Amino acid sequence: MNGPLVIASSPHIRAEMSTQKIMANVIGALIPAGLLSIYFFGPRAAAVIAICVASCVISEAAWQKLSGVKITVSDLSAALSGLLLAYNLPPTIPLWMGAIGGVFAMIIVKHFFGGLGQNIMNPALAGRAMMLTSWPVAMTTWPLDGVTGPTPLNVIKLSEGALPSIADIFIGRVGGCIGETSSLALLLGGAYLIWKGIISWRIPVVYIITVAALSALFGRSGGPVVEVLSGGLMLGAFYMATDYATSPMTPPGQMIFAFGCGLIASLIRAFGGYPEGVSYSILIMNLAVPIIDKLTPPRVLGEAKRHASK
Repeated sequence: MNGPLVIASSPHIRAEMSTQKIMANVIGALIPAGLLSIYFFGPRAAAVIAICVASCVISEAAWQKLSGVKITVSDLSAALSGLLLAYNLPPTIPLWMGAIGGVFAMIIVKHFFGGLGQNIMNPALAGRAMMLTSWPVAMTTWPLDGVTGPTPLNVIKLSEGALPSIADIFIGRVGGCIGETSSLALLLGGAYLIWKGIISWRIPVVYIITVAALSALFGRSGGPVVEVLSGGLMLGAFYMATDYATSPMTPPGQMIFAFGCGLIASLIRAFGGYPEGVSYSILIMNLAVPIIDKLTPPRVLGEAKRHASK
């Protein structure tokens, strides 16, 4: 042995993928959707993105400074939460509301529960839910080309107006939240994250298939294709339901979680008061994760299989 023996606690084998690299990859995967939103909605979308990211980063740094703990905004988790929050807001939202949503997401939802990896709900979605409850009109005003109109899911829910073409819905030329409208951009980013091993395919695929199947079963007028491509399903399935801290650890647990998300989202869309149910479906299933993890524990390394007694 050339050097001294070093005694240290686990882990002794470390992966090359750090928290910062994971967050950077997710942010990179989300950039195409953001660029398309700025193209369709104008510079106002960029302003909302900037204020939400700044609010999350500054509020996290300020909280950690006041708490006397290490400031960790360089891990990019706060920046990612701010980006996801912005993507869940309409481009016309007043900037001060976006800032308050960022503070709520970081301090109340994330750091009151212990910080990164300890939060029980997705901070960005919880921030959106708080804003939707507090400012429902501002949160449900959908402009496109300077004209306010319904989203595809609103058209289906209210049975008023004409649905946009599948091509417009797929590309993102429809009203909606900043980062949810372009299924094309979100699918490309999601495929990249699966290819890099950042996320598993199980949650997004099971989630999307469940919504498609249930929308057909419920006889929704838009059909499964429109249901899958509209609203926040792609954004939620690939980028928020897959959050490490708030999703199950094991493959069976992830599939149960995803099915639950799809079921709740479909029920809200079909029978609830809101045209969209993705945010609430993920938040509700976030709370069920401890139960799912308990029911689907991973196999202990070295554990022998149990055989039925003869």
